[in-house]
Amino acid sequence: MAEIRRFYEDLEEGRVEESSTYTVTSEEILEFASKYDPQYFHADSEAARNSRFQEPIASGIQIMAIWRRLDHEIAHDIAWICGVAWDEVKFPCALRSGDTVFARSKCLSKRVSKKDPTRGVVIYEYSLLNQNGEIVWSCKSTNLVERRNADSEDRQTYSR
Repeated sequence: MAEIRRFYEDLEEGRVEESSTYTVTSEEILEFASKYDPQYFHADSEAARNSRFQEPIASGIQIMAIWRRLDHEIAHDIAWICGVAWDEVKFPCALRSGDTVFARSKCLSKRVSKKDPTRGVVIYEYSLLNQNGEIVWSCKSTNLVERRNADSEDRQTYSR
């Protein structure tokens, strides 16, 4: 059964969508950090107690991975070509063990590509918020999205 896809024409400026929630564990923070971001305040419980955070906190890379998984609930059906830029990336609040987070996306603007009219350029504001409504991570993202009735012969391909 083919999945219904939302094309450029289906995306609405100003629309806000939210994911389900996810609770982060200390084991998950330590395991991720030990593999991918072994700074002491992420990967070492004892050393992190002496940091400004007083406990291990999730690394920025882990925060973005959690956001990506949750955002997929919201945007899995969009006819993405690819993302091309993240601007204004911010981590205003630490993500701690026991925090429950959810993803939020807001379509800020959209336009037909000047370079390739078979695709649209869509700007989203993405964020990951905790149980207190505090923003843990946010960015503005520029994305390319398929247009519904674009002729496949006119589509640019991206090869090496």
